[in-house]
Order: sequence, then structure tokens, then C-alpha cells
Amino acid sequence: MLKDIQSTGKKDTRSGFGDGILEAARKNPDVVALTADLAGSLKLHPFIKEFPERFIQVGIAEANMMGISAGLTIGGKIPFATTFANFATGRVYDQIRQSIAYSNKNVKICASHAGLTLGEDGATHQILEDIGMMKMLPGMTVIVPCDYNQTKAATMAIADYKGPVYLRFGRPSWPIFTKPEDFTIGKAQQFSEGTDVSIFACGHMVWNAIQAGIALEEKGLSVEVINLHTIKPLDNEAILNSIRKTRCAVTAEEHNIFGGMGDAVAQVAAKNFPVPIEYIGTKDTFGESGTPDQLLKKYGLDVQDIIAAAEKVMARKNG
Repeated sequence: MLKDIQSTGKKDTRSGFGDGILEAARKNPDVVALTADLAGSLKLHPFIKEFPERFIQVGIAEANMMGISAGLTIGGKIPFATTFANFATGRVYDQIRQSIAYSNKNVKICASHAGLTLGEDGATHQILEDIGMMKMLPGMTVIVPCDYNQTKAATMAIADYKGPVYLRFGRPSWPIFTKPEDFTIGKAQQFSEGTDVSIFACGHMVWNAIQAGIALEEKGLSVEVINLHTIKPLDNEAILNSIRKTRCAVTAEEHNIFGGMGDAVAQVAAKNFPVPIEYIGTKDTFGESGTPDQLLKKYGLDVQDIIAAAEKVMARKNG
């Protein structure tokens, strides 16, 4: 039952990254870290203290950081290029496409402060298009973990994964509710089994999806909640196994509904088993300044919105 899933505390997912890269570096001497003037925000200080010779401070020069990272792979290094998600994608898309993705360089693009929950920094920093941008690049793996434990596990996993990766995580403290061993690149994480509605979520929205599922279960409904932490390669089998049972779905992501995880799920459904789908995400808009909770509520991404979407899509299925 979803109600049995409990939070063991709160911690920001970017701290999961900071702890994960430190562990990865201890295991693999080829792991190096680069940042564009954001070592503190990316929680890199423990890494820098232990491995100062494996850290490069590029300064406010994100495009240069991507080029340096690509070059480092030629010598066998595994560079983790770190900055805010807005600067890690929108500002340097050409460099990622040409220098990293095109030649399949083993660069790990690690992006913090993604989505609305960046909060008070406002619309210019709250990138809501990055999942779509990165998943369209041939050969790019896209991962959006849901809590501290999963972000740490993902960070360690991508150090052993060959090929370019986009790892997206966030700024605020968030409930911790997964076990590190539950994470495998490309394999969805299922929290419950159900027959009435499937709820697919990624990132911070997984916790909200679980809370919505609990509320729906209390109404007597059978809910399947699945964490699609890997947007690409997508776990098509998990999606199809679920929607064949429930025959309807809700997708929830801290991203524009155009081009994100929801579109990826819909494509799988359309090709294989078409079902009604409702999308939780921003609706073709930029964000604004506010607290994470205020912004999630205003832009339709809170628990009540997921509940309403589930009820709507079940009505569509039965209508």
C-alpha cells in the first residue's frame, strides 16, 4: 500500500549529487569534477577537499566547460560538468550537441536547481524545457531522480555508465523515501500495483504522486504509481504493463508538458496501446519568483492537481 511509504526526513537532491560524486571519485580515479563558479551550490566542497587535483573551476564560462569536458574524455577521464540546469542546457546547447553528443563523449552533465522548485530565483533560472532539449539529442541518457538517496545512487551509477548523460536534480529540501539499491538506469521504479489508474512521475513530483495515490486509495481506488527516473532510455515495458491493466494514465513532471516525460509516455502508448492520458506539468509558460510550494500550487503541480487529473482521466476511460 502507498500509505506504507514513509519519509525518513528531508534533504535536497543536490546534496545527493555532492555525496554521490565523492563516493564515485573514491572508487574511480578517472572521475573529475568541473563547475562554472557554482561549487557551493552543487555541493562540491567535500570533493574539492579530498581531490583538489581532480577539480577544475572554469568560472562563468559554461560553453568552455563543455568543451573542456569533451576533451578530457579523450584522455580517459570521466568529467562531471556541473552548474544550474538553465546554464547546463539552454546556454550551451550547441556545445553539447557538437562536442559531446555528436561524438558520443563520456561526459556527465549534472544540472541542479531545475524546474519551479528553484523558487525565489525566478523565471530566468527556472528552466522548464531541459528534459525535452536533452532527450532529443541522439545517444543522450536523461535521468531525473526523485530524492536524496536516488540522486546519490544515480550519480554513482553514471560514473560507470558509458556515454553522455544528463542528470537533473534540484535545490529544495525534499522527502527521502527510496532506498539506494532500488535505482537502476533505464528501469522504472514501481511503488504500488493497481488497476484503476497509472500515475507516472519523475523528480520531485514522485513524492506528490505518492501522496495523491494515498488519497485516491482512501477513496477505494486501485492506483499504480511508477517512478520514471530514467526518461531516456525509457522503460517501455513498465509503461505498457501498467496501462494495459489500468487503461488510463496521469503523467507528472516539473517541466513543460510539451516535450517532457509526459510526451515520452504518450508516444509509447500511441504506438502500442492508446489510452486516455492527463498531463501534470507547466502549460507552455515560464515560471516566476515564489516559494516551491507556492509555485507548484499556482502552476498546477501539487497533490490536489494530480488527484483531480486521475479522477478526470478515469472518467474519460469510462465515459
